Amino acid sequence: MVYNFMLTRSIKSPEMAKNELQQSFDKSYELYNYLLKLIIDLTDLEDRYLDEARHKFLPTQEDLNPNTKFVKNKLVTLLRENEQLQHFIREHKLSWRDNEIFLKLTLNKIQNSDTYHEYMENGSNDLDGDCYFWIQIFKRMLIDDDDLLEELENQSVYWSSDDLDFMGQFVIKTIKRLNDGSDQPIMPQFKDQEDADYGPELFTATLDQEELNTATIEKFIDSRHWDSDRIALIDRVILLVALAEVRTFEKIPTTVTLNEYIEIAKSFSSPNSSAFINGVLNAAFRELKYSGVIRKP
Repeated sequence: MVYNFMLTRSIKSPEMAKNELQQSFDKSYELYNYLLKLIIDLTDLEDRYLDEARHKFLPTQEDLNPNTKFVKNKLVTLLRENEQLQHFIREHKLSWRDNEIFLKLTLNKIQNSDTYHEYMENGSNDLDGDCYFWIQIFKRMLIDDDDLLEELENQSVYWSSDDLDFMGQFVIKTIKRLNDGSDQPIMPQFKDQEDADYGPELFTATLDQEELNTATIEKFIDSRHWDSDRIALIDRVILLVALAEVRTFEKIPTTVTLNEYIEIAKSFSSPNSSAFINGVLNAAFRELKYSGVIRKP
């Protein structure tokens, strides 16, 4: 949201930026499904290796009788059988198979990890263990993998380290849901229509209220500590979006808005920004409540 509002300053049409916002939502959901597909394609690659070894001219006993625990992982079977996931994969033509070098590199990393060796040497063969293995692979390796991040950034301008981390956490949640037998283990892009409408509505409100909320920001900037002309653009945008949210969405408590945008400042702005954002928003929210502009906790 913050990125797309900033984008409107460099393009002619706010509608273009709104379309960019929707596309970023769509690409984030695509990444979620793409990461689930990575589990399947890595398994398929290992299965192919085992088959090639069995058909060597002079196969060893290990080639003929390999440990197939990795390729028979029950989580992978559930992913293959999930109609929602498979429909999305087909519709968006998602596959890692064209990225053979990356797949081989990633599989090699997994096979050389302690997590892999512990899993393969464990005699148990149940869904709990199979799900736990892939959760650990994502936690310990894939979410922070520089090669995976580089591959994703090469494929889409919408995919960054933040997207990988966020969608990686959703993959972990999905694995847990599959293990628990959830009726809807694959998460929908939006939980309901209200959720789907939230981003575009907040974006529009931020643009419509820019002049009003800029005046509010200027009023509560402490000139003893902050020079309003030198406030970073990202901090100003965070404040504008936060004020638009608190004015527009009656169901979102002010404390929730305050805490969320302080966290955004910590993640995307300078070390001092969270204190600045906290001070301005606290003062602005108090006045908006006192004047009756907002009537919520």
